[in-house]
Amino acid sequence: MLARSSCSLISSVEKFASATQTISSVRHLCLSRTVYASTKTKDVPLSRFEPNKYVNYEKQAATLEIVKKRLNQPLTLSEKILYSHADDPKNQKFERGKSYLRLRPDRVAMQDATAQMAVLQFISSGLPNVLCPTTIHCDHLIEAQLGGEQDLKRAKDINKEVYNFLATASAKYDIGFWKPGSGIIHQIILENYAFPGLLLIGTDSHTPNGGGLGGLCIGVGGADAVDVMANMPWELKCPKVIGVRLSGQLSGWTAPKDVILKLAGILTVKGGTGAIIEYFGPGVQSISCTGMGTICNMGAEIGATTSVFPYNERMGEYLKATKREGIASLANEYKDVLLTADEGAKYDRVIDINLSELEPHVNGPFTPDLAHPIDKLAQAAEKNKWPTDIRVGLIGSCTNSSYEDMTRSASIAQQAIEKGIKAKSMFTVTPGSEQVRATIERDGIAEKLRAIGGIVLANACGPCIGQWDRKDIKKGEKNTIVSSYNRNFTGRNDANPQTHAFVTSPDLVTAMILSGDLRFNPLTDSLTAADGSKFKLKPPTGDNLPARGFDPGVDTYQEPPKDGTSLKVDVDPKSARLQLLEPFKPWDGKDFIDFPILIKIKGKCTTDHISAAGPWLKYRGHLDNISNNMFIAAVNEENNEANNIKNRLTNEWGKVPDVARYYKSKNTPWVVVGDENYGEGSSREHAALEPRHLGARAIIVKSFARIHETNLKKQGLLALTFDNPSDYDKIKPDDRISLVGLNKLAPNEPVECRIKHSNGKTETIKLLHTLNEPQIEWFKAGSALNAMRTYFASKNKAGKATA
Repeated sequence: MLARSSCSLISSVEKFASATQTISSVRHLCLSRTVYASTKTKDVPLSRFEPNKYVNYEKQAATLEIVKKRLNQPLTLSEKILYSHADDPKNQKFERGKSYLRLRPDRVAMQDATAQMAVLQFISSGLPNVLCPTTIHCDHLIEAQLGGEQDLKRAKDINKEVYNFLATASAKYDIGFWKPGSGIIHQIILENYAFPGLLLIGTDSHTPNGGGLGGLCIGVGGADAVDVMANMPWELKCPKVIGVRLSGQLSGWTAPKDVILKLAGILTVKGGTGAIIEYFGPGVQSISCTGMGTICNMGAEIGATTSVFPYNERMGEYLKATKREGIASLANEYKDVLLTADEGAKYDRVIDINLSELEPHVNGPFTPDLAHPIDKLAQAAEKNKWPTDIRVGLIGSCTNSSYEDMTRSASIAQQAIEKGIKAKSMFTVTPGSEQVRATIERDGIAEKLRAIGGIVLANACGPCIGQWDRKDIKKGEKNTIVSSYNRNFTGRNDANPQTHAFVTSPDLVTAMILSGDLRFNPLTDSLTAADGSKFKLKPPTGDNLPARGFDPGVDTYQEPPKDGTSLKVDVDPKSARLQLLEPFKPWDGKDFIDFPILIKIKGKCTTDHISAAGPWLKYRGHLDNISNNMFIAAVNEENNEANNIKNRLTNEWGKVPDVARYYKSKNTPWVVVGDENYGEGSSREHAALEPRHLGARAIIVKSFARIHETNLKKQGLLALTFDNPSDYDKIKPDDRISLVGLNKLAPNEPVECRIKHSNGKTETIKLLHTLNEPQIEWFKAGSALNAMRTYFASKNKAGKATA
């Protein structure tokens, strides 16, 4: 029986659902916890963990047909997938780069670091359980130290409180829970949940990895995830589409990773902003499914909304190998309708890459778009005086940890074994999932990597995200590492700003650590065998998929119970790791007058600069504690130093979080001024939550990275850009900023900014924004979550009145 107190909630949800044609599924949810009663296409399950939820190509095709009749033009694959998930296909606008799409994603995925805050926000919504298939993956909180087994055991002990919170919340709210040790979120998604035509949102910037299986998988902040979990349409500015035509075929030392490394050099870290990268052409067929995943994964490094490949035989092979033959068969039926671009589809830009001519690349240091073909790397290293002694080589991560990657690296290791040599650098191996780990152990692949000095780490993110207890150097020591990871910003991997990190394929990493020298080119240079003879490495070879099938390894999945309503999710008020959220205050209706500038940031400001990872990950569920890392890595223009700013109320210098807390204690809101592509990198919404928590009201920059701009809006902050980018230079760190006419804030209308200099003179400039009407309501309400809570409260009140 349903408790009487629940009736008003059901009534309110039904009224909300009636606007989105989901009444029956929502009522079914509230009464029995079985989500999404939807029409099914031949009863093909979404995944083996969700046997009663089905792939719905039939509905997608019907929705797409409505849109195609309206637009009357050929569509790209990206448009087909997006538009087939439209919430209101008959009425909403579809205009690239201009209109806002209201979409219905198929599922939500969250990693454990971001899931904490997302779950805390969902709890605040008051809903009994999620209304969209959702999973949580424990991969971010495991620190690399000694090796896989020891590190996992240590992480389970240190993070027991957080894992228990996520596990119990998952059970209560009908969320699938992947325990620590299961693997990296993106590899788990590829192995179990991604499928052609999927629309998935994930609270991690490398969610686009799923594009390797033909889905649009998009990185978002936790607040966006909460919207979808609460059955509200997800909003996305209609992306442009950049086409990448691939011809020729991969061979020799050239790997799938080189496609995206080459593209990063062409487009730079912000060249894909506001666009989906869509690959097509005859060269696609020479790339494995996991290779396509690698390419899509690292599209985040060029700012792309996501990346995608068209459905093909290589994807079908992978689906069958991961026990999803039904989806492969169904995808074949809908290939032309939904899963490939129409002939004659128009792209906003087309880039041609001939795979037969593509050279192996090594990108870096300090930025993933500094591209070097391998034959140019030695010259660049010597010219720039980069350390050429490779201290550590690291393979794996969410970008390159497939069975194919591991077998190709092992083929190089085997050559070293036969010649009696080992790695001259420290060498670490990160399997992407428990399935990959178990399979490479069974097939002897891991043993070959160990034989040349490899250390197999836990199935987790580890050094890729700064979870690395590195002991071989001292902080501040200049050194070089080479990895098959995706991101190499300053201090990213080991918190040492003097570590020169380079990204490349696992093949090149494995070859280069045998020489220990950054200048080594395996295509032309020789190594010395144990007997003193010289030899050249042969190009790597490997298997796309294991001939004996995958070994699933240890079962690490927790299925939610059929009814978790009686379960409790406790948060200790004294906890240093978890903290229930207090709503931000709504806008008071007044202009922002004479706000101080907390910091004017000079140069690159990624989300790592705003909210550092590494040891700070343990505070991801405690907003106040993690706010002590706010902007500590950002460079202050006033003195070219990090974490040292002037308090304008006391004229004393202090750490950025300390000064912000002082302003907050004096009820003095503040603003931040930044440069280009502000907030690039990780999707972490803490980089928006922390400034909001400590008193920020506006962020003023030359340009924003997509996810971060949305995150700022969701937290009720004004995300503003200079109408004239050179106006950045007009603002001095000791100026006061006024934003006036906010009561007239409207879409496409600039905001007036008055700059008051310390000498008393004033200047007025224009600031632009991308706020639409609903987003302006977020600002007025104090946050998107406040607006959602108000909506449900009003519907609940209306439900009681009519009950």
